[in-house]
Formats: sequence, C-alpha cells, structure tokens
Amino acid sequence: MMFGSHLSIAGSMTNALNEARNLHMDTVQVFTKNQRQWRVKPLDPAAISEWTSKLNELGWQDRTVSHASYLINLASPDDELWHKSINLMIDEITRCQTLNIPFLVHHPGAYTTSTADAGLTRIAHAYKTIFEKTPDCPVICCLENTVGSGSNLGRTFQELATLRKRILEQTDCPRRVAYCFDTCHAHAGGYDMSSRTLGQHALDEFDQLCNLDNLRVLHLNDSIGDVASKKDRHAHIGEGTIGISTTHKTLINSGFAAVLNHPKLADKPMILETPKGTTPKGSALDTLNLSRLKKLIESSSPEPNTPQ
Repeated sequence: MMFGSHLSIAGSMTNALNEARNLHMDTVQVFTKNQRQWRVKPLDPAAISEWTSKLNELGWQDRTVSHASYLINLASPDDELWHKSINLMIDEITRCQTLNIPFLVHHPGAYTTSTADAGLTRIAHAYKTIFEKTPDCPVICCLENTVGSGSNLGRTFQELATLRKRILEQTDCPRRVAYCFDTCHAHAGGYDMSSRTLGQHALDEFDQLCNLDNLRVLHLNDSIGDVASKKDRHAHIGEGTIGISTTHKTLINSGFAAVLNHPKLADKPMILETPKGTTPKGSALDTLNLSRLKKLIESSSPEPNTPQ
C-alpha cells in the first residue's frame, strides 16, 4: 500500500520528498506553487532537476500527487473568474507534467449565482479548453468529492459521475479524468463512514456510479463534523466521527478498515491531510496517524513500538 501526506515545499520542493521518506511514507502530496496566489512564478530549472532526481532515487515517478489551488473555480458563472481559473488550471497541469507528478487533485467548483446544472456544464466546457491547450499530457485530473457546503459541487457520487460524463463529452479524453475520494468529505457530505459496513456501502455506491477503476487517489481524514454536517474539518484518525476512538478494536470496525482492506484500492496513493505537529513524546502526528491506519490492514502485522 502507498501511504503519504500533504507536506510543505517551503524552502525547497524536495523538502517534501525528504520529509515523506523520513516519515517512512511511500508517496507525498504537495502544492507546486503558493495556492493562495493567482500569480504563478515559473519553476526554477535547478528545482526541477533536484525534484526529478529525488523522485528517481525514491522510485516515486508513478505515485506523487499535487493539489490544485483553492482559488480555481471552473464552475463560476463570472467570465473573468472562469477564464482566470482555466488559465491557472493549465498552469497547474503544466507544472505537474514538468515535475513528473502524475495526479492533480482539484475540487470541482461552486456554481454561486447560477445553478448546479449550469455549474457542471461550465466545468465541462472549461475542461475542453484546458485539454486543448495541454494536448497529449499524461497528468490525470482527479475530481475530488466535497462536503457540498453552499453551492460547492461534488458532494454526491451521482454528481461526480455526471460531471465526468459531461467532461468526456467535451474532450473525449477518458484517461485524463479520474477521481479522488476523501473520507472526511464523504462522511460530512452524507455518506456514513462510521462503521465498516456503512463504509463498504459507500464504496459500493461509489463503484456503481463512478467505477473504482477511475479512482486514482484517496485522502484519509477523520471528520470533526457529524455525518451530513457539510463541515469540511479534518481530524486525526480515530479522533473524529468516522473512527470514533483511537483504539484498534473500534477502528477495525470503522469505515477506514473498509477502505484499507478493499482489494481495488490497495495500489492507490492514500494521502493524509490531518493536522501537523508532534505528540508529547516528540513523534510526528503523521507517524501516529499512519500507525493507526496500518494496523487496520488485515494482511499485515502491527509494527512494534509504534506511538499510540
């Protein structure tokens, strides 16, 4: 299995790769630019070389993930914002291609003053332009499920399936459009993940509507908000309303166990987006969360002396 975390590129992009390796991870998710700014500073050739060299050293060419800027709104009815979003998405894809990052995750967008149907159509038309300007690009754009707050699209699996269908109608590029499944977003969006049975039901519904073969990245986060709360607030594994308790006896009966033991998901990058920091004993919180998750894999034995 491939576990990773969203890590900072502050100081150098390779810092994220080095930290992931030091934390005994198998992959990483990064922003390739300041996600709070529209302006995109060109990638430095030396940084590109350093990043790709480290990727080759680690053998991670097929598994790293980038998350697109939260400023992007491909569903916007506002023409100026829509065109800016398209241009920034093109930059995000191009940067991923340059850095040999195969997966780019992004939130579908918010329809704001229009309608959900109009928003889905707007995204599909945006993709037509994006793919026309990035022809033959190997980067896979992963539509992420959301909690559905406000006018944000992507809460339901049916909506995600409809969106991908409309994108393919405009682009005819099925290999370039996939999904990212976020456990917190699914739960807070109304798909109860608090038990293994319910988590399996959610995955089955996703498979039926979206096809798990099209799922390329997972975000493993517990949820501070209750099921269907539409609150996008991530918690440490076992410290939210999905895991409910940090004890193995409870976690093995949670939706996390359903995800980790699903045969179709074993080869997907699984990324933590949980809060950073350290335990009182100085262990990284990412290590703590990974330990809790790895113990749920039924074909593996728990690692000794892991933090609790």
